[in-house]
Amino acid sequence: MGNERLALPERRGYDQAYEFAYRLACEQLGRINDIERQCERSGTRCELAGSAKQVFIHYLNRLYTITLNNFEISLPDSAENVPIRDKLLIIHYFIFAKGTPPSNRLITFQDLPEGLVYSPTFAQRTVRPLIEHFGREPHRLLAAGESLGGRRADYGDTAVTVTAFSRVPVTIIVWQGDSELPPQGNVVFDANISDYLPTEDITVLCETITWRLIRYLREAQKPAQ
Repeated sequence: MGNERLALPERRGYDQAYEFAYRLACEQLGRINDIERQCERSGTRCELAGSAKQVFIHYLNRLYTITLNNFEISLPDSAENVPIRDKLLIIHYFIFAKGTPPSNRLITFQDLPEGLVYSPTFAQRTVRPLIEHFGREPHRLLAAGESLGGRRADYGDTAVTVTAFSRVPVTIIVWQGDSELPPQGNVVFDANISDYLPTEDITVLCETITWRLIRYLREAQKPAQ
C-alpha cells in the first residue's frame, strides 16, 4: 500500500466533495491485497458473510462493517444511515493504519504534521465548544464521555479518554478556572496517531467527538416531561 493520503474535506455541506473523497478511498481500499494483514494493523477483524468479506470496526463505541465487495459501510442489524463524514473517517482509518504500537507519549494538535497550520481551525471547531459547554462544570464531561465508551483520565480538573478507533485514543482535558483565570481546555493524543489518520481527519474526528459530547449534555439537561 502506498503512502498517499486522501485529505478529508474540511468544510461542511460539500456533499459532492465528500462523495468523491469516499470513492477515492474505496479505490485505495480495493488495492489492498492482504486484508487480513490490514486488519491486524488497524485492530479490526474480517469475516466471511455469505459470498462477501466484511471488516468489523469499532468507531466511537459502535460497531460498523465495511463490506468489501461494494465498499459499503453500515451498522450491523440497523437500518440507520451512516453519515458520509463518518464513512470517510472509518475507511481512512482502516486503509492508513500502520499497526504502530502505542508510544505512551502524549502530544497536542500543534505537534501533528501541519498542526500549526490547522491549529486555529481546530481550536474554533473543537476546543472552544468544549470550553463553552463544559468549562464551568467540567465534571459533566465524565458522563458525556462515558456515553462514547470513554474513561476518566488523570489530567486537568476533569479529563476523559475516548477510544475513537481501537488504536486511536483521544483525551479531552478541561480546567475549570477561577475568578482570575477563565476555563481552559485541550485535546491530546498518543504520539503515534499520525500513523493512523492524517491531520485533516483528526480535526474532523475531534469535532465529531466534541459535538456528540455536547449533544449528550444538552439531552441530559432537558427538563423531564
